[in-house]
Amino acid sequence: MSDLQIPEPVESFIDTVNAHDDQGFLDAFTTDGIVDDWGREFHGREAIKAWSDNEFIGAAGVFTPEEVTVDGDDVTVVGDWRSTHANGRSSFAFAIDGDKLSKMTIREG
Repeated sequence: MSDLQIPEPVESFIDTVNAHDDQGFLDAFTTDGIVDDWGREFHGREAIKAWSDNEFIGAAGVFTPEEVTVDGDDVTVVGDWRSTHANGRSSFAFAIDGDKLSKMTIREG
């Protein structure tokens, strides 16, 4: 990565995503974790996996961080997303719960 200071567990999560590690991706979330993809919400690991298999890890996504903002337990990383499903500048906002992610919100960067 670049000189960006991305706090854990977000930095490891991005590495996991870019390695297309499906199990590591799921394990990064709390058991009741949520993914909000442009207003579509997926609650819990089973729903997150079904979404990811088609649109995230399963779409061979690669995220290149360009900016990071930290506000307590909330971390927002903006950068370039490339996959077989969608491409473009995207914002990934993470809510952190200990060493896990409780929510990931994806919006336009």
